[in-house]
Parts: sequence; structure tokens; C-alpha cells
Amino acid sequence: MEPDPPVVRVWKGESDPVGADAYFRHVTTEVAETLARLPGFLGMTVWRRDVGAVVEFVVATRWASVAHIERFAGRDIGRAVVEPAARAVLTRFDDCATHYDVAFELVRPG
Repeated sequence: MEPDPPVVRVWKGESDPVGADAYFRHVTTEVAETLARLPGFLGMTVWRRDVGAVVEFVVATRWASVAHIERFAGRDIGRAVVEPAARAVLTRFDDCATHYDVAFELVRPG
């Protein structure tokens, strides 16, 4: 029996340029450090895109299983977890996260 594939959890938010820098610091320090301590957490990628006066973020976290996501997000894994510090600087964000099984991946080292 093969193990379940990893699961990627994707969430989006946006801010103005000033709030964007604060959000980026928050997500890459406090959030990253908290997640790194959780069992089943495999990694995180943060994408940032400036679109005029708006800065868009996509945060993708990688988990060993849906069960590990449940331990982080609660029973309703579709509900986004947005901390007060993030809410204070984001102008818009998704209330829900989307989940994908990793079906194929090609990573080139270096």
C-alpha cells in the first residue's frame, strides 16, 4: 500500500504596499516559525506580486496528510486561519483555503 501523497494548502490575500511589508515579515517569521514546529508540516512557499497599488500574496503550505492539516486548521480544513496581525494589514483575504494532492512534482536541485 502506497502512502497518501502530500497535500498543499493554498490561500490568497492582498494589501497596500505599506501593509504588504508588514504582512510579509509576519508570515515569514511568526507564522513560519509556528508552522515549523507542527507535526506533519513539510514546508511553505510565499508568492508576492505587485499589481499597481495592490500587493497580492499566495501562501502555499505543504502537509504530510489531511489529518495534519486538521490539527492545524481544525475540523473544517477549508476555513482559512488568518491571525489578527495579518487581518490588521491585509485589505482583502480569502475566507477559505484550497487543498490539492501533490500528483506530480519535478524539482531541480540548486
